[in-house]
Amino acid sequence: MAEDLTILKGSKEEEYQSLLPQIKGLLTGETDLVANMANVAAALKEQFQWFWVGFYVIKNGELVLAPFQGPVACTRIQKGRGVCGTAWQRAETLIVADVADFPGHIACNSLSRSEIVVPVKRNGEVVAVLDVDSEAHQFFDDTDQKYLEEIVTLINF
Repeated sequence: MAEDLTILKGSKEEEYQSLLPQIKGLLTGETDLVANMANVAAALKEQFQWFWVGFYVIKNGELVLAPFQGPVACTRIQKGRGVCGTAWQRAETLIVADVADFPGHIACNSLSRSEIVVPVKRNGEVVAVLDVDSEAHQFFDDTDQKYLEEIVTLINF
Protein backbone atom coordinates (compact mmCIF):
# COMPACT_ATOMS: atom_id res chain seq x y z
CA MET A 1 0.00 0.00 0.00
CA ALA A 2 1.13 3.58 -0.57
CA GLU A 3 3.32 5.51 1.82
CA ASP A 4 0.89 8.36 2.37
CA LEU A 5 -1.56 6.00 4.11
CA THR A 6 0.59 6.42 7.21
CA ILE A 7 -1.12 9.75 7.90
CA LEU A 8 -4.39 7.95 8.59
CA LYS A 9 -5.37 7.50 12.21
CA GLY A 10 -7.25 4.27 11.53
CA SER A 11 -7.90 1.92 8.66
CA LYS A 12 -9.08 3.38 5.37
CA GLU A 13 -12.55 2.00 6.11
CA GLU A 14 -12.59 3.68 9.55
CA GLU A 15 -11.48 6.96 8.00
CA TYR A 16 -14.35 6.89 5.51
CA GLN A 17 -16.83 5.91 8.23
CA SER A 18 -15.74 8.85 10.37
CA LEU A 19 -15.92 11.21 7.38
CA LEU A 20 -19.40 10.25 6.15
CA PRO A 21 -21.33 11.93 9.00
CA GLN A 22 -19.23 15.08 8.54
CA ILE A 23 -20.01 15.21 4.83
CA LYS A 24 -23.70 14.60 5.50
CA GLY A 25 -23.60 17.49 7.99
CA LEU A 26 -21.95 19.79 5.46
CA LEU A 27 -24.57 18.99 2.83
CA THR A 28 -27.68 19.03 5.03
CA GLY A 29 -29.83 22.02 4.17
CA GLU A 30 -27.41 23.40 1.58
CA THR A 31 -28.85 23.48 -1.92
CA ASP A 32 -26.03 25.21 -3.80
CA LEU A 33 -24.27 22.64 -5.97
CA VAL A 34 -20.97 24.53 -6.22
CA ALA A 35 -20.79 24.97 -2.44
CA ASN A 36 -21.51 21.28 -1.91
CA MET A 37 -18.91 20.10 -4.43
CA ALA A 38 -16.37 22.48 -2.89
CA ASN A 39 -16.99 21.22 0.64
CA VAL A 40 -16.90 17.56 -0.38
CA ALA A 41 -13.62 18.07 -2.26
CA ALA A 42 -12.13 19.93 0.72
CA ALA A 43 -13.34 17.33 3.24
CA LEU A 44 -11.87 14.47 1.22
CA LYS A 45 -8.56 16.29 0.66
CA GLU A 46 -8.29 17.16 4.35
CA GLN A 47 -9.14 13.65 5.55
CA PHE A 48 -6.88 11.72 3.19
CA GLN A 49 -4.26 14.26 2.05
CA TRP A 50 -4.65 13.09 -1.54
CA PHE A 51 -2.64 14.84 -4.24
CA TRP A 52 -5.72 16.11 -6.10
CA VAL A 53 -9.45 15.73 -5.54
CA GLY A 54 -12.25 17.47 -7.38
CA PHE A 55 -15.13 17.46 -9.76
CA TYR A 56 -15.71 17.89 -13.45
CA VAL A 57 -19.26 18.66 -14.58
CA ILE A 58 -20.72 18.02 -18.01
CA LYS A 59 -21.41 21.25 -19.87
CA ASN A 60 -22.09 21.49 -23.59
CA GLY A 61 -20.89 17.95 -24.26
CA GLU A 62 -17.60 18.05 -22.37
CA LEU A 63 -16.29 17.75 -18.82
CA VAL A 64 -15.53 21.18 -17.37
CA LEU A 65 -13.43 21.72 -14.26
CA ALA A 66 -15.50 22.41 -11.15
CA PRO A 67 -14.54 22.78 -7.45
CA PHE A 68 -11.30 20.98 -6.55
CA GLN A 69 -8.41 20.88 -4.11
CA GLY A 70 -4.85 20.53 -5.35
CA PRO A 71 -2.60 21.90 -8.09
CA VAL A 72 -3.86 23.53 -11.27
CA ALA A 73 -5.81 21.06 -13.40
CA CYS A 74 -6.99 20.48 -16.95
CA THR A 75 -9.97 22.70 -17.65
CA ARG A 76 -11.87 20.68 -20.26
CA ILE A 77 -11.92 16.98 -21.10
CA GLN A 78 -13.68 15.34 -24.03
CA LYS A 79 -15.88 12.26 -23.65
CA GLY A 80 -13.80 9.11 -23.96
CA ARG A 81 -10.47 10.91 -23.37
CA GLY A 82 -8.28 10.16 -20.39
CA VAL A 83 -9.49 8.45 -17.24
CA CYS A 84 -12.22 11.04 -16.55
CA GLY A 85 -13.62 11.02 -20.08
CA THR A 86 -13.52 7.23 -20.20
CA ALA A 87 -15.34 6.89 -16.85
CA TRP A 88 -17.97 9.28 -18.23
CA GLN A 89 -18.28 7.34 -21.48
CA ARG A 90 -18.56 3.97 -19.71
CA ALA A 91 -20.69 5.38 -16.85
CA GLU A 92 -18.64 3.36 -14.39
CA THR A 93 -15.98 3.91 -11.76
CA LEU A 94 -12.42 3.45 -12.99
CA ILE A 95 -9.49 2.62 -10.74
CA VAL A 96 -6.12 3.07 -12.42
CA ALA A 97 -3.15 1.61 -10.52
CA ASP A 98 -0.58 3.34 -12.73
CA VAL A 99 -1.73 6.21 -14.95
CA ALA A 100 1.29 5.66 -17.25
CA ASP A 101 -0.31 2.35 -18.27
CA PHE A 102 -3.70 3.90 -19.11
CA PRO A 103 -4.07 4.42 -22.87
CA GLY A 104 -4.69 8.08 -23.61
CA HIS A 105 -4.09 9.27 -20.04
CA ILE A 106 -4.18 13.06 -19.85
CA ALA A 107 -1.28 14.21 -17.68
CA CYS A 108 -2.61 17.36 -16.06
CA ASN A 109 0.21 17.00 -13.54
CA SER A 110 3.25 14.74 -13.93
CA LEU A 111 3.24 13.91 -10.19
CA SER A 112 -0.01 11.96 -10.42
CA ARG A 113 0.66 8.20 -10.34
CA SER A 114 -2.72 6.54 -9.69
CA GLU A 115 -6.31 7.66 -10.02
CA ILE A 116 -9.93 6.83 -9.29
CA VAL A 117 -12.79 8.45 -11.17
CA VAL A 118 -16.39 8.05 -9.99
CA PRO A 119 -19.25 9.05 -12.29
CA VAL A 120 -22.02 11.10 -10.68
CA LYS A 121 -25.40 10.12 -12.06
CA ARG A 122 -28.79 11.81 -12.03
CA ASN A 123 -31.77 9.90 -13.41
CA GLY A 124 -29.38 7.26 -14.74
CA GLU A 125 -27.33 9.76 -16.74
CA VAL A 126 -23.77 10.88 -15.92
CA VAL A 127 -23.78 14.59 -15.03
CA ALA A 128 -20.31 14.90 -13.48
CA VAL A 129 -17.32 12.91 -12.26
CA LEU A 130 -15.37 12.92 -9.02
CA ASP A 131 -11.66 12.60 -9.82
CA VAL A 132 -9.03 11.69 -7.21
CA ASP A 133 -5.30 11.41 -7.86
CA SER A 134 -2.46 10.09 -5.72
CA GLU A 135 1.29 10.51 -6.01
CA ALA A 136 1.64 6.79 -5.17
CA HIS A 137 1.12 3.87 -7.53
CA GLN A 138 -1.66 1.35 -6.78
CA PHE A 139 -3.18 3.62 -4.18
CA PHE A 140 -6.93 3.22 -4.72
CA ASP A 141 -8.98 0.07 -4.18
CA ASP A 142 -12.49 -1.32 -3.71
CA THR A 143 -12.83 0.46 -0.34
CA ASP A 144 -12.29 3.82 -2.02
CA GLN A 145 -14.74 2.89 -4.75
CA LYS A 146 -17.42 1.84 -2.27
CA TYR A 147 -17.25 4.99 -0.17
CA LEU A 148 -16.65 7.51 -2.95
CA GLU A 149 -19.63 6.12 -4.84
CA GLU A 150 -21.69 6.56 -1.68
CA ILE A 151 -20.41 10.09 -1.11
CA VAL A 152 -21.32 11.31 -4.60
CA THR A 153 -24.91 10.13 -4.10
CA LEU A 154 -25.16 12.53 -1.15
CA ILE A 155 -24.65 15.57 -3.38
CA ASN A 156 -27.89 16.82 -4.90
CA PHE A 157 -26.89 17.13 -8.54
